[in-house]
Amino acid sequence: MSAPHTDVEQVEAANTAFYETMERGDFEELSSLWLTPADLGVDEEYHDPADAGVISCVHPGWPVLTGRGEVLRSYALIMANTDYIQFFLTDVHVSVTGDTALVTCTENILSGGPAPQGGEELGPLVGQLVVATNVFRRTPDGWKLWSHHASPVLAENDEAEDEDTPS
Repeated sequence: MSAPHTDVEQVEAANTAFYETMERGDFEELSSLWLTPADLGVDEEYHDPADAGVISCVHPGWPVLTGRGEVLRSYALIMANTDYIQFFLTDVHVSVTGDTALVTCTENILSGGPAPQGGEELGPLVGQLVVATNVFRRTPDGWKLWSHHASPVLAENDEAEDEDTPS
C-alpha cells in the first residue's frame, strides 16, 4: 500500500485526468477511467456486469444512471452535443480511506453549443457553477471512478428579492 500523501496525489491526478479527458472529448480514454467488473476481479462471463461494482453517475438535472452502459452512454451524448467545454476546478478536497477515495470540488464550467448555421465559429459560450462528488476505487491499474454526482449551484436572483418588496 502506498503512503497516504502519495494516495492523495494519485487520486488528484485521476480526478484531473477525468476532467481533462472530457475537455478533449476523448470517449475511449474516458471509458478507461471508470471502474469495470474486471478491475474488481469479477469474471464478466459468469456475472452480470451490472451487479458487480456498479458505477453510477448523476449529471445536473438528470436521474441517477447506474451501470457502465448507462453511464458511458450519457458521456457519449454529452460529448456529441457539446462543441466546447472547459472545467476550472476550485475547492478541491481529497479524502482517502483504504481503497476508496472521495473528491469534492466546484466545477466552474465554460461550454459552447453548436455553431450557428453556416458559421465557422462556436455557438454562444455559457458559464455554469456545479458542485461535484467523485468517488474513486483503487485497482491494480490505479484509481478508477466509481461514482460521479454533480449538482448545479443556484445563483441568487435579484429579481426574486425585488418581487418580495412591496411597491
